[in-house]
Amino acid sequence: MRMAGWAAGLALLLTLASQALYAGEPAATPEHSARPRLTLIIDDLGQNPARDRRVLQLPGPVALAILPDTRHAADLAEQAHRAGKTVMLHMPMAPAQGRFAWHPQLPHDELARRLDAALAAVPHASGLNNHMGSAMTDQAQAMGWLMGELQRRHLFFLDSRTSPRTVAAASAQRTALASLSRDIFLDDDPSANAVAERFQAAIALARKQGSVVIIGHPHESTLAMLERELPRLSAQGIEWIDVGQMIATRSNRAMAAHGRGGVYR
Repeated sequence: MRMAGWAAGLALLLTLASQALYAGEPAATPEHSARPRLTLIIDDLGQNPARDRRVLQLPGPVALAILPDTRHAADLAEQAHRAGKTVMLHMPMAPAQGRFAWHPQLPHDELARRLDAALAAVPHASGLNNHMGSAMTDQAQAMGWLMGELQRRHLFFLDSRTSPRTVAAASAQRTALASLSRDIFLDDDPSANAVAERFQAAIALARKQGSVVIIGHPHESTLAMLERELPRLSAQGIEWIDVGQMIATRSNRAMAAHGRGGVYR
C-alpha cells in the first residue's frame, strides 16, 4: 500500500496498536489526553459530487467511506487523499447487491476477487467498513478470513455494527487487526431535530466513556448540522481525532454499540 505524509503516521499508530495487543498492554499514543475524543466517518460517498465536496470541506479529520460501485469513487478518493483525509472502502455486504458485494454463499476466491476489485476502485484506502452487512457480518468463517486478508494488506477494519449478531469486531481482535467499532449512527432518522439530538448523545457518550466513534451519511440535515457543530467541539472540550489515533486510543477494544444497531446500512 502506498503511504506518504499522514499515511505514514497512520501506519505507525496501527503498528503500535497491534503490538500492544500482542503484549497484552495498552497501546502507546503520541501524547496523553484527558479530553474526551471523537472520531467521525461519513458513509455512502462517491454518488453525488456536490455532497462529497461538502464532506471534503468539513474542517477536521473526517474519514470518507466511499462506495466502490459509484461513478465518482476514484475521483473522490484522489481528492480526499490530496486533502489529507482518511480514505476508507465502504465495502458492500449482504443484503447489499452489486458486483462487489459479499454474500454468505460465495467461495473465498470470489470474496478475494471482489475485495481486490473494490480496493482498486477506491485508491488510497487505508481501511474499510461494511456497507449494510447484516446478513454477512455474522458469518464467523468469512469474517475471520477477511481480517486475515486485511492484516496481510496492512489495512484497518471498522465494524459498522449493522447487526446485533455481528462477529466482525471479535474476529478482528482475534487476528490482532487494528480495528474499531461504531458507537452511534447520527441519522437513522434524518430529520434535523433527530440528527442534532444524536450528535448531542454522541458528545455525552464521549464524556462518559472517554471516546466515541460516529458514523453519519451525506444527508442535507447531517451535513448542515456538522458544518455548524464541528467547529464548536474544541470549545466544548472535545478532541476530534482521526481513525488511526482512535485505534491507538482504544487499543482495539470493542466498545458497546449505542443507537439503532439493527438498521441496515
